[in-house]
Amino acid sequence: MLVSTKWLSDYVNIEGIAPEDLAERITRSGIEVDSIIDRSHGMTNVVVGYVKECVKHPEADKLRICQVDVGEEVTQIICGAPNVAEGQKVIVARPGAVLPGNFKIKKAKLRGEESNGMICSLQELAIEGKLVPKAYAEGIYVLPETAVPGENALPLLGLDDQVLEFDLTPNRSDALSILGVAYEVGAILSQGIELPKISYTESAEKAEDVLKLRVDAIEENPMYVAKVVKNVKIAESPLWLQNRLMAAGVRPHNNVVDITNYVLMEYGQPLHAFDYDRLETGEIAVRLAEEGEKITTLDETERTLKSHNLVITNGHEPVAVAGVMGGLNSEVHDGTTTVVIESAYFAPASVRQTSKEIGLRSDASTRFEKGVDPNRVIAAAERAAQLMAEIAGGEVLAGSVIVDELDKTPARITVSPDYINNRLGMKISLEEMLSILDRLQIPTEAVNGKLVIDAPTRRQDLRIEEDIIEEIARMYGYDHIPMTLPIAESKPGGLTSYQAKRRTVRAFLEGAGLYQALTYSLTSKEHAQQYALETAPVTELLMPMSEDRSTLRQSIIPHLLETATYNVARRIDSVALYETGSVFLGEEEDGLPQEVEHVAAVITGKWVDHAWQAETKPVDFFVLKGIVEGIMDSLGLSEGLSFEQAVINGMHPGRTANILYNGEQIGLIGQIHPTEQKKRDLKNTYVMEMNLQKILSIETDELVYVPVPRFPSISRDIALVVDSGTSAGTLETVIRSAGGKLLKDVKLFDLYEGANVEEGKKSVAFSLTYTDPERTLTDEEVVKAHDKVLKALTEQAGALLRG
Repeated sequence: MLVSTKWLSDYVNIEGIAPEDLAERITRSGIEVDSIIDRSHGMTNVVVGYVKECVKHPEADKLRICQVDVGEEVTQIICGAPNVAEGQKVIVARPGAVLPGNFKIKKAKLRGEESNGMICSLQELAIEGKLVPKAYAEGIYVLPETAVPGENALPLLGLDDQVLEFDLTPNRSDALSILGVAYEVGAILSQGIELPKISYTESAEKAEDVLKLRVDAIEENPMYVAKVVKNVKIAESPLWLQNRLMAAGVRPHNNVVDITNYVLMEYGQPLHAFDYDRLETGEIAVRLAEEGEKITTLDETERTLKSHNLVITNGHEPVAVAGVMGGLNSEVHDGTTTVVIESAYFAPASVRQTSKEIGLRSDASTRFEKGVDPNRVIAAAERAAQLMAEIAGGEVLAGSVIVDELDKTPARITVSPDYINNRLGMKISLEEMLSILDRLQIPTEAVNGKLVIDAPTRRQDLRIEEDIIEEIARMYGYDHIPMTLPIAESKPGGLTSYQAKRRTVRAFLEGAGLYQALTYSLTSKEHAQQYALETAPVTELLMPMSEDRSTLRQSIIPHLLETATYNVARRIDSVALYETGSVFLGEEEDGLPQEVEHVAAVITGKWVDHAWQAETKPVDFFVLKGIVEGIMDSLGLSEGLSFEQAVINGMHPGRTANILYNGEQIGLIGQIHPTEQKKRDLKNTYVMEMNLQKILSIETDELVYVPVPRFPSISRDIALVVDSGTSAGTLETVIRSAGGKLLKDVKLFDLYEGANVEEGKKSVAFSLTYTDPERTLTDEEVVKAHDKVLKALTEQAGALLRG
């Protein structure tokens, strides 16, 4: 909501209060002012000019040489606007002026002719193009004949104004009008407000003699008021009216339409103007639409209606969608002479449903949806009639045609001062509460120590005791509410074991060079179970945003691959990402899907890239395997970790493994299948996903630090010839099992296949480290332990010691 302070000052005295101070006080009372817009943008030296002569530029077809009277002199200005002409009053930026955007005006020569300034369009004065009247959208703005050459043009255009931009909460629909804001500001400043004075001369002819009204849907339209104005002259609105509409973010059209928009912004009551002659029948009938009935609205779009949509008709065909937008077939146009003013109360739910179903939201529907003031319906119609008489020269027919079955009884709220103070933790006196409610112009009586309140119908948000508490608290001042600390047993906060372990995992991954990603929990049904460690019936949304976001995921990997593709497409060739998040498996007893926390990672591109040292290393399976081992080691779970070759759909058949802990699967790791990589425009890409919830729930012994051994260790290297299908992990498991307590470390350091090794075999070399923290080992002890290892390798893995 945009509120012009100049317009606001017509109804409440804000003289002497800086816009910044006013905005601060309004914000502190509960309505946030997002920004203050200075419509002048600091412009100076912008004046009214009179074009005395306008001729074509001899060297340019699209330029005109204008002799312009700017008050103190007649000066020459070159103008390229297509609508500039002799006899016009125009806006002139003199040399030295600075227009919005730091555009400085200087004397210049254009194609050999001198130009002393610029004739301006409204857009060049920082008025949005969508707010400029269509007649001047492609050229300069022409001022009325009454403008005086040489006078400051900014006040004439209403640009000497400050506009407050309100960020309204849904309950404060009363502030969707200038009068509503005036009530609020008057309460803040402890001032009364001055409502518009409505008076005009009625003609002898009665409205009910020329217009018949019938409402067949009283529930959806309990009140309808129609007034008839004859002999209107369609023209441009006066400049003051156009200025106010543009300041409020509304585009001027013509005087009749502008008046309805003006009253909408002033009273918060939507109006509509019908061309009486285009109605043809002299009748207005309000009814529910027929199923599939069509209407072309003012935006020139054909709308198909449903049987519960409310329409205004001429007794036969729809001429407006009630509360949303008028029809093109009854639009006021240049030839209109008789106007029917519609002011009505439409049920909020009905307007909301219709607006949503036909995909059309307007200023009118926004206000009807939130509920308009029933007691302003007639007043707004009378105000519009007054303005049409004054501005459009119309003759207002006597009386109005009304259907009124609307209950306008104000909501009664009874609340005790003690109840209010107990809820606020304050001691506000009864007199202060009455004063606050009086400033808000909320009728209140003190009866038997209680406040009996008749909430004004303009305040649709006042319904229960807590609403009154809020009004008193915000006007008394939230800053005055005392600060107190709760009195209770306190317990220092801290992380649970699970939370601390999760942080350890994240810290390790980030330390390893991976960036954290946050992706959607929703995916397509096709990808919901792709790469899933465990599958269950999928959970689909009833009303998804799109088919691509219709199903809850059961694996994080597809989302990380999408993110990798997105980055690679933007020339980020090396990507390393991880995510900890939930996957959704089946249903629990309450009918909701079971959430299980997983951790997943994706890496592609280069792992090492030192250009200066000419050292590069692409990512591979073992980089990601090392990261998994590091995670488990940081959690104290490295001893039970193992990997087992696996075949998984969508993964490379020879570079994929299940991740096991104590023989139970906890994850998967491997390269994406080349076909899948090509489909996603990725090079070699490796992924990992583990059941983080299961891992972090494993009980581990408390970490115990031991001193660095003082005694030397002894290393033995062995090279083994085994079948090509025997994995190094299997051999390592055998070595550790047979090595006993003296074997402290096993490292694989060589793999060889080729000359001097039998076909179908391979040579695998390990380095074994033996040590005892309490003493120095003898050769005999090491040989004895080492022989046990060799024997176990021969018997259990069929390995031969390579000579």
